[in-house]
Amino acid sequence: MDNEGQMHIDYLIGISIFLMGIVFVFTYTTGLFTPFQSNSDEVTLIADRISTNIIEQNMSAGDPLTTNLLNGTKVDDFFNNSNSNYEGVINYYGMNSSYLRYEFNITLQNITAGTLDYSTGKPLPMQGNIGQTKRIVLVRNQNTGDEVRAILAVRVW
Repeated sequence: MDNEGQMHIDYLIGISIFLMGIVFVFTYTTGLFTPFQSNSDEVTLIADRISTNIIEQNMSAGDPLTTNLLNGTKVDDFFNNSNSNYEGVINYYGMNSSYLRYEFNITLQNITAGTLDYSTGKPLPMQGNIGQTKRIVLVRNQNTGDEVRAILAVRVW
């Protein structure tokens, strides 16, 4: 007659429950601190909002059926004004408050030629969260009527 019981099975069950509890605690506690460490979702939403405002309000060619059709003259004006009045653009888009301040970089790259046609804003930082939105647009030259495909990239940090 064996009076010792099932020590091996009891030991394995106890250790596995303990280890599963430890794994649960570590996975749960790392998720608690993530919202305080990262604001990448926030800056991505800001970049998306700014790109929508720029394309549909500031540079739009006025065609309601083609929302990504840009007026070439308005594109020139926007990038020239943004380069000369960076602080005004920051304030206009609500990126400067008493609590937080965001910086931006906006580029327009010609897809066909592969050239960077326009750029405004500050250089990208080496560290930190950068939110980015890219949109494919058509830029219409108002004098000739030619249209060029381009990528508008808005980066916010």
